[in-house]
Amino acid sequence: MNLIYGVKDKPKFGQVILFALQQVLAIMAATIAVPAVINEAIGSELTASAALFGAGVGSIVYLLFTKSSSPVFLGSSFAFIGSMLSAFGGAASMTVGYIGLIIGAAIAGIVYVVIAIIVKFAGVEWINKLMPAVIIGPTVAIIGLSLSGNAVGDLMKSSVEGGSTYVALICGLVTLAVTMLVSTYSKKTLRMIPFIIGILAGYALASIFALIGNATNNPSLVVINYSAFTDCGVFALPNFTFLRGGKEGLSGITGTYLLTLFAAYAPVAFVVFAEHLADHKNLSSIIGTDLLEKPGLTRTLLGDGIGSMAGAFFGGCPNTTYGESIACVAITRNASSVSIWGAACMCIIFSFISPFMAFLETIPSCVMGGVCVALYGFIAVSGFKMIQKVDLNKNRNLFVASVIFITGVGGMVVSFGKVEIRTVACALILGILTNLMLSKEKDEEKAE
Repeated sequence: MNLIYGVKDKPKFGQVILFALQQVLAIMAATIAVPAVINEAIGSELTASAALFGAGVGSIVYLLFTKSSSPVFLGSSFAFIGSMLSAFGGAASMTVGYIGLIIGAAIAGIVYVVIAIIVKFAGVEWINKLMPAVIIGPTVAIIGLSLSGNAVGDLMKSSVEGGSTYVALICGLVTLAVTMLVSTYSKKTLRMIPFIIGILAGYALASIFALIGNATNNPSLVVINYSAFTDCGVFALPNFTFLRGGKEGLSGITGTYLLTLFAAYAPVAFVVFAEHLADHKNLSSIIGTDLLEKPGLTRTLLGDGIGSMAGAFFGGCPNTTYGESIACVAITRNASSVSIWGAACMCIIFSFISPFMAFLETIPSCVMGGVCVALYGFIAVSGFKMIQKVDLNKNRNLFVASVIFITGVGGMVVSFGKVEIRTVACALILGILTNLMLSKEKDEEKAE
């Protein structure tokens, strides 16, 4: 890809602010969704501001380990939702569960560290052989396609009960249209911030509909909820996980509880490792540098693992590299790691500023849905581009790609007790097994 800004390039300060804000908006919806899901399920008190702070800290840890050579943001991982629920479910009290979130993330981080040490001595060539383009390409595509349902669902979703689906759809499609038009036709600077302009356009349109709806007493026109601004104040300390868990200390932690945490977090860490590989292969194809070689898989794993520990310490949620961030790099052609540094710092600063957090929370679901159609679509297309040079006339390659696409698009999920292997990991594992099972085809062709 012909990048406007390379990884080590340093845009002007004003541009960095805009590029960083765009990254924040791209990752924001998913990052704050994880604590919301946990709260809704068990009535915990995880907060969006703490999750955002944790994501910022985790991203800084990652950037330090990778020497700012890998321009991707770390946000709350959906893969660990079941693990986080187990941390509370096996706790002697709700307060102990917060300590459990930190211990669980540490267990997952240690798994990453162990894998990183193995890679340090064994190298990465075995990974390239185990997961060639015919596996990684479809897997990256599945990362985007598996999220398509979320994007379409949000695109037609009102943030207010009684709001019209059609009004939400209009706002979402306008957001998408503005994003695409700005990215394609505008001048250089605007072309690099299409998501900011798209979100602002969608937010403004939703606000206009709300004004008309309130003025004419027509609630169906109201799809934006401003309640987050009510008594939000100016500054507020995020509800950090370590502060909540520090009230009772380790007095409620038992051996059985630790085993529960290990069983809930360690297997998922191996699953997320597979997604880590797919994300970095995808990002490598975008920036034109093999990140598994430079800065090296060992460094990216350490950054991801230690970053997850740091993120959970503050926000309760283990982190992972975000496809939305990678898609943002691809669409804007801005791979400058300075932008990721700026986004991480912004997340930390914004987590203390109540009006900004309120603004993020009031962005309508339909508006974020419009943005996500573009983001998730780019992830999928990036995967398709990886298999352009793969010979699909060979049965081996055809079957491998077929298995990954069908199990991925079909939404295959396998659970073993409290451990859940999610769609992308299932598709990747079955693709690897299929490739190994049919590996003799190459040898037979040579013999002929």
